[in-house]
Amino acid sequence: MKRLRILLMVHETLVPPADLTGLSEADIEECRTEYNVMSALENLGHDVRVIGVGDRLTELREAIGDWRPHVAFNLLEEFSGIVSYDHYVVAYLELMRQPYTGCNPRGMMISRDKVLTKRVLASHRMPTPRFALFPLGRRFREPRRLQFPMFVKSATEDASLGISQASVVEDMARLRERVEFIHDQTHSGALVEEFIDGREIYVGVLGNERLTALPVWEMNFGTLPQVQSAIATRKVKWDGAYQRKHGISTGRAQDLSPSQVDAIGRLAKRIYRALDMSGFARMDLRMRPDGSLFVLEANANPNLTYGEDFAESAELAGISYDKLLTRIVNLGLAYQPDWRLFES
Repeated sequence: MKRLRILLMVHETLVPPADLTGLSEADIEECRTEYNVMSALENLGHDVRVIGVGDRLTELREAIGDWRPHVAFNLLEEFSGIVSYDHYVVAYLELMRQPYTGCNPRGMMISRDKVLTKRVLASHRMPTPRFALFPLGRRFREPRRLQFPMFVKSATEDASLGISQASVVEDMARLRERVEFIHDQTHSGALVEEFIDGREIYVGVLGNERLTALPVWEMNFGTLPQVQSAIATRKVKWDGAYQRKHGISTGRAQDLSPSQVDAIGRLAKRIYRALDMSGFARMDLRMRPDGSLFVLEANANPNLTYGEDFAESAELAGISYDKLLTRIVNLGLAYQPDWRLFES
């Protein structure tokens, strides 16, 4: 691959240092993804410039105009403190006719809106738990078509924000209480869906037109189901001490038949296309003991930290970290937004 000018877009508080010498583990963990991507791209021989994005696009516009990067590598997860606004930044890149990595703004907008995602998937007859939306500021109304237990989460926030063991509710009083908690804590609508008891399955997808499904990954909840519900709470995902206490880990899904692996891969690709995604994404599924699958979420631009689930799954497929980032860059360069139709 030729040497490229790559503009690495990160949150303004997560601009990585040139090296990690002398930093505490907490400080390293804070910007680990950004440092991993920056250092890997530099080691591949690219000219990398990091730009921190907060609540203005002035510096981004100037960097694009002055430096004329071949591609912008997008690691943003929000804009102006709002998770659902990150797709506006990508739309701005398209208006600037600037190639970028990751998902297009339409796919990001749909997949970030969990309710819209479920409606789109239902229209494509894909299996997803029955649900109800409780908008912020509206009076609580008892859902009449859903059965307990139910699972309550934010309709827009990600990274397990607001998810705990209390998210699984068994009666109407607990449901009302949890909906109010989500409203108060996340300032977003509450999405309530029937709880699917089963295996937590993840599958990464790479591509624009031609798609590649990565090996099926699974959350192993260890001893947790013996005392609590097996759900991916914030502690389960991010608390190392909690993970060690309960033996929680992620890895390649075991004991799946070839037909099950094929079905999971095909479903992941169908979701990707239905939501008009591009670049790369991760699908979160649940598999019941009878083998039936349910779509929980579709995650555009998932975590690219070295050694984490997406990169590890790619590694198992023979795609090293360097090759993964190279592939993501190439997909960004190859993506065909509407503005390219008008190029001379």
